[in-house]
Amino acid sequence: MSTPIQTPATPVPNLKTALTGPLPDLERRILESQPAIEHWFRSQWQEHESPFYGSVDLRNSGFKIAPVDTNLFPGGFNNLNPDFLPLCVQATQSAIEKICPDARGVLLVPESHTRNQFYLRNVAALTTILRAAGLVVRIGTLLPEITAPTDIALDDGRSITLEPLVRKGSRLTVDGFDPCVVLLNNDLSGGVPEVLKGLDQWVLPPLQAGWTTRRKSQHFAHYDTVAAEFAGLLKIDPWLINPLFERCGKINFKDRQGEDCVAGYVSEMLADIRAKYREYDIDQEPFVIVKADAGTYGMGIMTVRDPGEVQQLNRNQRKKMAVVKEGLEVHEVLVQEGVYTFENVEGAVAEPVVYMMDHFVVGGFYRVHTERGQDQNLNAPGMSFVPLAFRSPCSTPDPAAGPGAAPNRFYAYGVIARLALLAAAREIETLVAAPR
Repeated sequence: MSTPIQTPATPVPNLKTALTGPLPDLERRILESQPAIEHWFRSQWQEHESPFYGSVDLRNSGFKIAPVDTNLFPGGFNNLNPDFLPLCVQATQSAIEKICPDARGVLLVPESHTRNQFYLRNVAALTTILRAAGLVVRIGTLLPEITAPTDIALDDGRSITLEPLVRKGSRLTVDGFDPCVVLLNNDLSGGVPEVLKGLDQWVLPPLQAGWTTRRKSQHFAHYDTVAAEFAGLLKIDPWLINPLFERCGKINFKDRQGEDCVAGYVSEMLADIRAKYREYDIDQEPFVIVKADAGTYGMGIMTVRDPGEVQQLNRNQRKKMAVVKEGLEVHEVLVQEGVYTFENVEGAVAEPVVYMMDHFVVGGFYRVHTERGQDQNLNAPGMSFVPLAFRSPCSTPDPAAGPGAAPNRFYAYGVIARLALLAAAREIETLVAAPR
């Protein structure tokens, strides 16, 4: 991965689009409805327990703002503006107080990386946040080769210490440390290790939130409901904040099985998108994103403009779609409406990523890619990160500045991201309640 760009003074990204109708009206509705929106969110968080943390990838096409992915094990805390550390600390304290008011220590269980400097800096940043919140933090690794405390050097001169996990009955520990909370920063793509099962400690997020059981289609089904409720509050078309989607559950890219299912959904969705584009007089070519229904790291994703493209994949393309992180084979895909991103940073295509802890927006950054287009997945090798977008908290709009002003655009981003987080909260409730 590319080294993140650490330039908080970079100017606010440009929104390059000739469209001026739906988006400013949407931002205006959001600004005018701020008291009602915040009251609605407060009532929702009284009914639903927010995830410990999460990040949401957004796309701003100039005619709609929508989430395209929600990550419950975010791995980019090092890209947040360090000025907002107090926000992270306050949100962390709020989250911990809800579940374990007497908590003094947290056992952080990260991904099994020792060479990915980008990810290791994320672990260091997350550890800093937890310690600033008044918690003792130790990092326990699932790597079998680490049998004693091991210092891992970071390329910025710092280091983190990984320790072997020790299971004692129904408690997960590291040497001399038995915490109240086990915090996962590992999305369990490779399955749930035995050492994590049946613990009597708080495990956050719960094991069911990992990709072993979670599906993107389930998340967007919950988001569909949340978006409809929110759209009713603002009296807007839910499509302006919600990407259309379908799920195909019988696919094998290697053996070319299930391609007709995917192509059929692509055809139907392209027709539905064209109908919405006609309704809003949008002069753009519709496209669809086909992605693995489970997994992350931007793997198993392709842009499709014609159903025939699905049936004409070459061997290399099928290979890329067949397997994702941890060698997880793809047999279920999400067919999702493609949402253009018309934002750019110094000429490079960009998309905002919003970070939340508890139910608070704590910052964000732009994912930037110089070699990708406005209709492509930007979560790919060659991307960089610019922690510029949220120089003021997303909860403080400036109504006098009007739609398009940076604080107001970022407030709108925070609202849409919180809708996705609320959908994730409902999703987790369903997953945890489901019989095992």
